[in-house]
Amino acid sequence: MFGNRIAAAVAALVGVALAGSAQAQDPIKIGVTQPLTGAFAASGNYVTQGAKIAEDEINKAGGVLGRKIQLVVEDNKSNPTEAVSTAEKLIQKDKVPVMMGAWSSTLTLAVMPKLEEYGVPMLVETSSSGKITTSGNPWIFRISPTSEMEAVAFAPLVKTLGIKKADLLGTNNDFGLGAMQEFTKMLKGAGVAIGASETMDPKAVDFSAQLAKIKASGGDTVFVTTAVEQITLILKQAKEQQLKARIITTGGSNSPDQLIQQAGASADGSMHLVFFTPWFPEAVKNPALATQFVASWKERGHNVGGLTEGFRGWDGITTIVEAIKLAGKADAASIQKALWSVKVKGINGDIAFIKQGPAGKESAQNVPSVYLIKIENGKVTKM
Repeated sequence: MFGNRIAAAVAALVGVALAGSAQAQDPIKIGVTQPLTGAFAASGNYVTQGAKIAEDEINKAGGVLGRKIQLVVEDNKSNPTEAVSTAEKLIQKDKVPVMMGAWSSTLTLAVMPKLEEYGVPMLVETSSSGKITTSGNPWIFRISPTSEMEAVAFAPLVKTLGIKKADLLGTNNDFGLGAMQEFTKMLKGAGVAIGASETMDPKAVDFSAQLAKIKASGGDTVFVTTAVEQITLILKQAKEQQLKARIITTGGSNSPDQLIQQAGASADGSMHLVFFTPWFPEAVKNPALATQFVASWKERGHNVGGLTEGFRGWDGITTIVEAIKLAGKADAASIQKALWSVKVKGINGDIAFIKQGPAGKESAQNVPSVYLIKIENGKVTKM
């Protein structure tokens, strides 16, 4: 009888040890919600491809805390309701302790209440609406610039470019409306007259009415804020309407190489605010890192036009993994706390966080780099 008890106790201890060993070998899951289909599909897929490059590189180097990482990717279908569903699934079913997402500001804002409900941090890799980091959600850590940051960075160029009167055209969501508001404020502060301010549905394909009003306004510059799919059509339709004003896109989701390929000569003369310059990796703060990322992207056969979005995924996952390393464990509260202390060399410069929002419930905001490029004769050129 006594021997049986000893055997049972030993078996139990062995079982616990084996379970602990198995758990130690399980990968650390990182949830990713991106628009893989729908209006923003091109950008969401590029971000995901960049994230997977980071996943492979990190695992090849030994992972983190002795374990590999595993991206659990969900398609939010460019839809706020779907974005909430993906967050619920990732947190409740997949048990991820941290997430990255959700590309569009509208999608990210939709997900944010779930982060507070369940106490899970999310690294925001793209969204630019100021509301994301000023609404009092302490589970938000954003590495992309706000529209305000982007407008402030552009301000010194107003005089250089000789902008006297500007019109604005933006997608009718938090991304477009936020950018229009911040650029209007910046331009007025620089003494620029504001003409037409037009919006469009994120799924629209005909912009003739908006462009007609902008043409009638007689401004010298049009600031356009939307994703690359609509920018392509806007450039083509602006040329058809013989719009003489220069077009400058904001938000960094413009994929100039894709515009050259899809809009052809209609893209010539357009200017674009971007957050990474893969055509000139030597121009960024961490050129060796940027050069290696571009090489890895091309080795995998990814569309080179996606580099200006793909870097976001790499920077996002790399930042999350650094936080897990600092935390020493992979639970949500520990990762949230550790994210405040990360210092990461990213493709878009050095990543660290400052506080934004109401005291006691601050969100985290990085201060990234912003660049202006121009398309001339079918090529991207420096400004």
